[in-house]
Amino acid sequence: MITAAQMRAARALLGIDQRQLAEIAGVSVPTIQRMEASEGIVRGVIDTLTKLVEALDRAGIELIGDNATSTGGGRGVRLKVPLS
Repeated sequence: MITAAQMRAARALLGIDQRQLAEIAGVSVPTIQRMEASEGIVRGVIDTLTKLVEALDRAGIELIGDNATSTGGGRGVRLKVPLS
């Protein structure tokens, strides 16, 4: 699973725009726009989501789920629950 926030953060880390992400994932720009505009976990056709996640992986992005540890090296960011 991937969230819209993870998609935007991944693009920022890679320094690419929505068009470039669409190209490397083999999906349309409106699909990327719709996914990034959604709230929470991105929903869509499984094949499209798989293409997106695999493209990000090939580009060097490691998606980290809630309460998961990062297995790779390198720098990254993680959103934590803000302290109140």
